[in-house]
Amino acid sequence: MKIILNYLLQGIVIFLITQCAKQENIQKEEEQVIDIKDTPRDPHTFANTPQTIMEHIELDLNVDFKKQQISGTAKINFKNNGSDVIILDTKNLTIESVKIGDRETPYTLHEEIPHMGSALEVSIDTFTTSISIKYSTQAGAEALQWLSPSQTSGKRLPFLFTQSQAILARTWVPCQDSPGIRFTYKASVQVPKNMLALMSASNPTEKNDDGIYHFEMNQPVPAYLLALVVGDLTFQEISDRTGVYAEAQVVNKAKSELEDMEAMLKAAENLYGPYQWERYDVVFLPPSFPFGGMENPRLTFATPTILAGDKSLVSLVAHELAHSWSGNLVTNATWNDFWLNEGFTVYFEYRIMEEVYGKDVSEMLSLISYSDLNKELEALDYGEDTKLKLNLAGRNPDEGVTSIAYEKGYYFLKLIEQTVGKENFDDFLVKYFNHFAYKSIDTESFLTYLEKNLLDSFPEAKATIQIDKWVYNTGLPENCPIIASTRFANVKSAADTFISENVLNGSAAREWLYQEWVYFLRNVSDSITYRQMALLDKDFRLSNSGNSEILFEWLMLAVKHDYTPAYSRLERFLKTVGRRKFIAPLYQAMADNPKLSKRAKTIYTSARPSYHFVAVNSIDKILNVSYSE
Repeated sequence: MKIILNYLLQGIVIFLITQCAKQENIQKEEEQVIDIKDTPRDPHTFANTPQTIMEHIELDLNVDFKKQQISGTAKINFKNNGSDVIILDTKNLTIESVKIGDRETPYTLHEEIPHMGSALEVSIDTFTTSISIKYSTQAGAEALQWLSPSQTSGKRLPFLFTQSQAILARTWVPCQDSPGIRFTYKASVQVPKNMLALMSASNPTEKNDDGIYHFEMNQPVPAYLLALVVGDLTFQEISDRTGVYAEAQVVNKAKSELEDMEAMLKAAENLYGPYQWERYDVVFLPPSFPFGGMENPRLTFATPTILAGDKSLVSLVAHELAHSWSGNLVTNATWNDFWLNEGFTVYFEYRIMEEVYGKDVSEMLSLISYSDLNKELEALDYGEDTKLKLNLAGRNPDEGVTSIAYEKGYYFLKLIEQTVGKENFDDFLVKYFNHFAYKSIDTESFLTYLEKNLLDSFPEAKATIQIDKWVYNTGLPENCPIIASTRFANVKSAADTFISENVLNGSAAREWLYQEWVYFLRNVSDSITYRQMALLDKDFRLSNSGNSEILFEWLMLAVKHDYTPAYSRLERFLKTVGRRKFIAPLYQAMADNPKLSKRAKTIYTSARPSYHFVAVNSIDKILNVSYSE
């Protein structure tokens, strides 16, 4: 009953504060910073903001690989606006005790709600500003992936990594798990003595003798950027502020592949101002990592699938680097505003790639993203989830992680750039990142700032852009920017010739960048024959491509056109790669093919234990299967 009353009181307080804020905003200067009290209620947290607002957490943790458990204490410091209760987010955590100083205090762990977990309601005094929670994780904690030695490159030691986005931080740390709540943190982490621990914070570069590592993050971050990795890791420096971590078998290849990382960082700074996180390092995880990358501050988590040997896939690193401004520095206030993170980051990524690798590359990336966007629009049936501003209340926010946030968001920003001019838009973005630095904002706050600080200077711009159609309507507006690529035009011509004449200029094709191969394979997808696939495979060994993007497109064709010579490579790929971007569409294509639907389930049964929860959560639904954990 107490928690219900708190929610009612909270709603009243938020309503009154919001109304006051609207009045005050009329008189505020343009440079007034958005405060958490001005942002909307996050439907994916139990936190009783603004009565209590988490400001700092100190973790003292032990990582036990035998039990596959993290245990310890979390001391939480918070701002208390006169509340006698603080409410935190948890999911499947074992709470042993909660203390105020040395005194235990009553708490209630409420019944679990789907997707959300359980509210931890702690009784406090109206002047209390710190509590300490002793806890441990449970088996199957969704943020944690425990890997056996056989699932690593070295085959010698186990491995652990976390994935806290979107609302999985609560499965390994009790916290106010909302992107709208930012806090600093310190941590002490005990791991086996022959292993290295790293976090999204200040990090060591080598193992120590006692296995106890200390971390500090002085810049405030939201809970989804809490990150921990433990493994048999080594470090290689690239520049005085960049480097790579990986297992010994991978680290030299990783360093070579990412040798342009400092150049990318300088290009980003030249565009939108100084990098504000001190170091930028990348750690390469085992293949089961479900994403291409995760932008954890100071320590990007990356998939080894980008290690193609020719730097062709480093746009992913440019993307995660861009998050150091869009996402980490300025964050979406709720997951309904996810496009503020990803749309900006895709735009910034392509600008970095243009600066470092040339306009041809950025144009090709843009056109591939347009193709991905249209596939997503069709898959979502042009419904509510094709809006930029989403409504994910009562749903898993992971459902908002689609090409809409990324690619539709990018094209919206590209339209603004084309309307006002690149130089003017760049100047605006510099001001935007500085103005909202270390803040979380919602879509409406951005649009207000956009209008006052850019569009008001261009009277015709608002009518040209049609903001509401982009942000609040479904589908893709008719004024979507058109991007041309001479290189892709040549590839399209080559694809048409190949389909009609069975001829592909081998010398030209061998010089193609991976984007050109992806474009070629997509253009022949509907018409290619089994014999033509065999010709391509013989001449270009596509079934054995070392580039994961090319291989993925090829395997999708193999499933679609029953190209059986690639099936063994398909199975090996699904059993060794956990990146959801690749495996989910492949399983979907197999499920849609009556000849392969049974084989898909057989492969999945074998591969599923090596996948992260994020991937499993999607593919169980695709194949309509359930497993008892």
